[in-house]
Amino acid sequence: MNSAQERIIELTQQLNYHSQKYYVEDAPEISDYEYDALLRELENLETEYPEYKRFDSPTQRVGGTPVDKFDTVVHDVPMESLQDAFDESEIEDFDKRVQNVVGKVKYVVEHKIDGLSVSLEYRNGRFVRGSTRGDGTLGEDVTQNLKTIKSIPMLLSEQVEYLEVRGEVFMAKDTFIKLNIMREAQEEPPFANPRNAAAGSLRQLDPKIAAERKLDIFVFNIQQIEGKQIKSHLEALNYLKHLGFKVIPNNTLYPDIKSAYNRVLDIGEERGDLYFDIDGAVIKVNDFAFRHQLGSTSKFPRWAIAYKFPAERQKTIVEDIIVQVGRTGALTPLAVLSPVRIAGSTVSRATLHNVDYINEKDIRIGDTVIIQKAGDIIPEVVGVDKSLRSGNEQNFTMPEHCLECGALVVREEGEAAYRCTGVNCPAQRLRHIIHFVSRNAMDIDGLGSSIIEQMLDRNLIETAADLYYLNAEQIAEMDKMGEKSANNLLNALERSKSNSLYRLINAFGIRHIGEKASKILAKEYKTLDNLRSALAEELVLIDDIGEIMAQEIVGFFAEPQNIAFIEKLKKAGVNCIDVESDETAELIFAGTTFVLTGTLTKYTRADATEIIENLGGRTSSSVSKKTTYVLAGKEAGSKLDKANKLGVRVISEDEFEKLIKGEIL
Repeated sequence: MNSAQERIIELTQQLNYHSQKYYVEDAPEISDYEYDALLRELENLETEYPEYKRFDSPTQRVGGTPVDKFDTVVHDVPMESLQDAFDESEIEDFDKRVQNVVGKVKYVVEHKIDGLSVSLEYRNGRFVRGSTRGDGTLGEDVTQNLKTIKSIPMLLSEQVEYLEVRGEVFMAKDTFIKLNIMREAQEEPPFANPRNAAAGSLRQLDPKIAAERKLDIFVFNIQQIEGKQIKSHLEALNYLKHLGFKVIPNNTLYPDIKSAYNRVLDIGEERGDLYFDIDGAVIKVNDFAFRHQLGSTSKFPRWAIAYKFPAERQKTIVEDIIVQVGRTGALTPLAVLSPVRIAGSTVSRATLHNVDYINEKDIRIGDTVIIQKAGDIIPEVVGVDKSLRSGNEQNFTMPEHCLECGALVVREEGEAAYRCTGVNCPAQRLRHIIHFVSRNAMDIDGLGSSIIEQMLDRNLIETAADLYYLNAEQIAEMDKMGEKSANNLLNALERSKSNSLYRLINAFGIRHIGEKASKILAKEYKTLDNLRSALAEELVLIDDIGEIMAQEIVGFFAEPQNIAFIEKLKKAGVNCIDVESDETAELIFAGTTFVLTGTLTKYTRADATEIIENLGGRTSSSVSKKTTYVLAGKEAGSKLDKANKLGVRVISEDEFEKLIKGEIL
C-alpha cells in the first residue's frame, strides 16, 4: 500500500467520523473550515489516484449521474401505513384490542415525522439499495439520491449479513425556508411545506439536485435482519444507533396506555419548538413477540397507532396590512397582527398571499381573524369573524409604485400578483444578480448565491453591473475566497464581456423573455441600441414575440433604473452587438435533430445544445424516427437503447467534433 492510498483511507475515515458526529450525533468536533480543508485534500487525491477511491468516500455524496427513470422495487416486507386516532377514546380502544390478544404491554412513543418513508438495505454492513415506500408493496429505487443524505451511513459499524431498515426522509424547517427563498429568487414556485419539499427532492432524476436540498432522515424500524436476534423495539433503536443510524429521538418505555398518551400530549405541546416537522405521534407495542401475535389487518399493523394533531388555530386582530416586495418583484400583502401564541411560537405577522385572497375572504384592517400555521411553519389567515366587526374596519388597496424603489407597479392580465418593474429595486437585487450570472445568461463561473449575498451585505455591489468594477482585493477579503479565487472570478467576468448579445438580453431578466426569445431579438435587431428603440407595434410582427412580451420589452427599456444599468454595463465594456448574426455563416446542422444522453466529458449539455442551435440544428428530449443523431456520453441509458432499436445514428463526442468542423462521418 503506497502513501497516497494510505492517506485516502485515513482521510475517508476521518471525514466519515466527523460527518457522524455532525449529522447524526449533533456533536461536531471540528469547524466547517477544517472539514472542508480535509475534504478538498481527499478530492484532490481521488482525482489523481481514482483507483483508490473508496465505496464510503464522502465525495460520493455530491450526486451521481442523472437517470431517465426510477426502477421498481418490490418490498419483501410490506411498508405498512398506520391507523389514525384523533382523540383519547380511540387510543384507549386501541389498548383494549391489544390487551384482548396479548394482555398488558409496554409502549414506546415516537414523533410522527412528516416526510417521505423509505427503505434502506445493507449487505455485510454496506449500503446497497434504497427505495421509496410507494404503495407499500412496490416502491422506486432512489439509491443515488439517498446517498446524498449525509445522515445515512454508507458503511455500518458492524458487518451485519443483511439489514433492511425503515426511515423517514425529511427537510429541516430552516432548510425549507431557505430553499423557498432561493426558489423565489430563481422565479420558481415555492414548495407548500417541508414534506412536499422532501418528497420532490428525493424523486429528482438528477441526484445533484437532491444533494443541494440538504435532506435528513430519522430511522425508526428494522424491517429485516439476518445474523442477529432483536427482541424489542427499544433494543432495535439502540442497536440501530450503535450501527451509525440517526434514530427517532427521545425514546422511552411507558408502562401503560395512560402514560403513553400523556407523552403524546407533551409532544403536541413541543412540536412548535422542534427543528423538524411532525403531524402526530406514534404509539408502538415494544415487545416483538407480542407484535408477532397481534399481526396486521389488510391495511395496518395491529401493534401501532398514530395520533394525528389538528392544525392549531387562534383568533387575533389585524392591526395593519403592509406590502413586502419579494425577490422576484412580486408585492405580497402581509397582515400585521396583535401578537398571539400558536404552535409553539408567538406570531405577529401572517401572509395574505395577494389581493384576490384578501378580497375573497373580505379581510380588512381592524378585523378579528382566525390564523393557523401552514405545515406548522408559515402563519396564514384562514378566515374572518365578521360578527365582531364594529364598522370602523378599513379596506386595503395595493400601492401604484414600489415602496422600495419607486418604480411603477403593474399587474398583468391573468396574474394574481402585482410586480415592481425596477431592475435596481433593493428587494430584488439578489434574484436579479443570480439570474444575470447564471449559465444560460452571462455564464459567470464562480459566482454562487452565497458569494453574491456576501457582496451585497458588504455593499460591494448594488446591481449586476457593479460586478465589472470589483477588484481582486475586495473579492479576496470575502469568506471562502482568497487571492486565487478572486483572480479566477475576475477572469470569468472579463470573459463574459465578450458574450453573445442574446446572453446579455436574457440576463436582463425581462419577464416572459427567455433564452429562445433573446436569441430571436438579438438576430433581428443586431445591437442592443436597436432593440432599445424598438416599438411594441414592430416587435409583435416578429415570429414568437407576442403582445405581452412586446409590452414587457418596451417597458423594461423605458424604466430609468434600467437605462442607467445598461449604460454602466456598456461603460464596463460588455458587448452589446450580435457578433453571431452574420447571415453568411454556414448552418451545417440545418434540418437536423440531436438527442443528448449520458454524461458528456468534453461539453456540458448546455454547451453542446448551444453549438447545435448556433449551427442551425435543434435538440429534443426524446428519440424518434425523425432524430438525426443521438450524441451519447458515458452511462447512456434508455435513449441509447431506443436509438439502436430505431436505427438512429449514434455518435460519440469525438464524432460530434468532426461534424462541427464540417467533416463527413
